[in-house]
Amino acid sequence: MTTGNINVSVENIFPLIKKFLYSDHEIFLRELISNATDATLKLKHLTNIGEAPGVEYGNPVIEVKVDKEGKKLHIIDHGIGMTADEVQKYINEVAFSGAEEFLEKYKDSAKDSGIIGHFGLGFYSAFMVANTVEIITKSYKDEPASHWSCDGSPKYSLEQADKKERGTEIILHINKDSEEFLDDAKITQLLTKYNKFMPIPIKFGTKEETKTTGEGDDAKEEKTTVDNIINNPDPAWTKQPADLKEEDYKNFYRELYPMQFEEPLFHIHLNVDYPFNLTGILYFPKLSNDMSMQKDRIQLYQNQVFVTDNVEGIVPEFLTMLKGVIDSPDIPLNVSRSYLQADGNVKKISSYITRKVADKLKSIFNENREDFEKKWNDIKIVIEYGMLSEDKFFEKADKFTLYPTVDGAYYTFEELQEKIKDGQTDKDNKLVILYASDKDAQHTYINEAKERGYEVLLLDSPIVSHLLQKLETSKENISFARVDADSIDNLIKKDDEKISKLSEEEKETLKTTLDEVIPKEKFTVQLEALDSNASPFTITQPEFMRRMKEMSATGGGMFGMGNMPEMYNLVVNTNHELVNQIVNTKTKAKQERLIKQSLDLARLSQGLLKGEELTNFVKRSYEMIK
Repeated sequence: MTTGNINVSVENIFPLIKKFLYSDHEIFLRELISNATDATLKLKHLTNIGEAPGVEYGNPVIEVKVDKEGKKLHIIDHGIGMTADEVQKYINEVAFSGAEEFLEKYKDSAKDSGIIGHFGLGFYSAFMVANTVEIITKSYKDEPASHWSCDGSPKYSLEQADKKERGTEIILHINKDSEEFLDDAKITQLLTKYNKFMPIPIKFGTKEETKTTGEGDDAKEEKTTVDNIINNPDPAWTKQPADLKEEDYKNFYRELYPMQFEEPLFHIHLNVDYPFNLTGILYFPKLSNDMSMQKDRIQLYQNQVFVTDNVEGIVPEFLTMLKGVIDSPDIPLNVSRSYLQADGNVKKISSYITRKVADKLKSIFNENREDFEKKWNDIKIVIEYGMLSEDKFFEKADKFTLYPTVDGAYYTFEELQEKIKDGQTDKDNKLVILYASDKDAQHTYINEAKERGYEVLLLDSPIVSHLLQKLETSKENISFARVDADSIDNLIKKDDEKISKLSEEEKETLKTTLDEVIPKEKFTVQLEALDSNASPFTITQPEFMRRMKEMSATGGGMFGMGNMPEMYNLVVNTNHELVNQIVNTKTKAKQERLIKQSLDLARLSQGLLKGEELTNFVKRSYEMIK
């Protein structure tokens, strides 16, 4: 038997491990299962290349056992095992080679997550939950088995063991504070969280399965006891897309999200081996216009070991609304998120995913445009957000981003430009694209635009103001205007200016009368010579002001504009018969009543008439028709 001190200069390393990493103490199981998996896969590799003569790989499993009475947890593998020399080298010496660096780097960050293995301390995470840890191991080489034991101090013992089977058994003597890890349900939960897709089957106890034998009246149900395999060692993302059917992708989605009852709209299979390795499957779920929807649904793996589902900064932000899995051996397993976000490989991965998603969306659009159009409202928020936040995505998205009209037609930007350029180019040769954000609330304005033969888009996502701003600065000679931003003649100004039926003197009188009745703090009065069939009074909200307010409300725009009171323009059509009547009415009372009624009708069409003012309007309207 050999005894000695572990090669570590900091005597109190174990208490420090517990103190610094206590918030993450559950990851000890992930670390030990990962080690067992590595040992098994190493053996597989050696047998494949003929460097383990006489050794049969077979169908190894990793087994986890709970001994409640003895307060022990066992992790058993049938992998490569270790000789006594290897135990000395890999457990007693290498494990603490980075201990001092670890302590220096993380002395002020007790809550930094998952940092152990980065410094070769993965195995020693066991001491966060155990007073004593034992290793019983036999190498695939023809050498005696070894038994290593350590009680959480730098002292250890190493002696020969009588283990006959190849592989390693780790025995944790669970401490009093960590007895939750002797609970079957807790272990199941951790194995499912971290090791659900590990490449080697993980056995935890047994379960009963019912099988039906025979047919018809002779059919019998037989119960058999089988191994309870926790994981799926062969998940869909590890396979080639050509080997998977649509149903396979849907089944995997259900496996990832068993409580999700809606099917995904479509998937994107990521598969690259240069300049880095990355596989994965991303799913587009049905999305609403709600920007505060639950994120953290993409799971990040390293070689099928779960790392995190908080992927912001690793996956492009606009894709964090998607679901699915990303797996890359180039992602460090045991470092903090801030480290991950600064890592060069991670940045390349983020850029690749952006490009791949854009290419896949374009191909889906090209293959089945009709289906893509049907799904547009459920996916547009991701695409619009991507166009805003990622320039490379913005460039590619131009080919498949759709602009729906209020009548349900869908155009790409190029198609839209071609369709409206003759009718909606103003006198300054600028293409004016009209849009509505609410078909019902802006119905009057939409109708006026359509009567002129103009197309009106329906753009109703919460980030549309930001997107329009970006489009206007990225494309030449275009502007977007919401249909209620001004009178239709002012939105698309042509050369033929209409002549007012009112004289200059009549206009002055009208303006004075209107200013006396209409509240200045809410409305700016504009007299316009419009078509005689256009509305007499129209309330508009200037595009720039409204857009800046909307952008402030969703982050961006001009600082402080989100808190500014609502201001509207009141466009009075000097060519309308009713306005002529107001000018020529002799009594002040009737004049005032006509103005108030016309203003309230305009407010009603904009949904601005509420409460007491609405009550008074209804009452006044009844009196007028008595």
